[in-house]
Amino acid sequence: MTSNFKKDIFNTPNILSLSRICVSPLFLIILQSSSKFIGLVSAALFIVVALTDWLDGYLARKYSKVTTLGKFLDPLADKLLVVTALIMLIDLERAPAWIVAVIIARELAVTGLRAVAVDTGVVIAASWIGKLKTVSQIAAIVPLLLHYEYFNLNFHEIGSAILWVALVATIWSGVDYFYKFFVGANKSTD
Repeated sequence: MTSNFKKDIFNTPNILSLSRICVSPLFLIILQSSSKFIGLVSAALFIVVALTDWLDGYLARKYSKVTTLGKFLDPLADKLLVVTALIMLIDLERAPAWIVAVIIARELAVTGLRAVAVDTGVVIAASWIGKLKTVSQIAAIVPLLLHYEYFNLNFHEIGSAILWVALVATIWSGVDYFYKFFVGANKSTD
């Protein structure tokens, strides 16, 4: 069992997921400053790290490196990265606390629901709504990290508008997960 665990940790997709986990605390440090330069650096870093989410999934599927550990690490890494950035955006007064609270509450609720679903044998397939949620959250965070005006574009206003889209997609995908769970649970008990 130990050798399989070591193989699981040291495959490329899992290393990419672990890198996202390690970068999350770095955002806490970087975003202590709110200068224009730090906005550029943090947005660039966030984009690069967010792209590793796509890359680790692609590599895991293409090279048959999907592991139990990876199934745990990937969503954990995504949530840590997004939640850390959103919480820091509250501190920088770039995102409303109530929107961030709703997004975090949904993430916690769906994570708990997935644990219950696994325990009860209900399979909840990922949907395009969940992907829209993730993409819209990332798409909102990047301009909110940039915050300042570049090329005559007010990135704070752009990010704020996309954050509303992310909020709707987040709630919608959460409702979708709970609906699929209860429908699936009823089918498995019929």
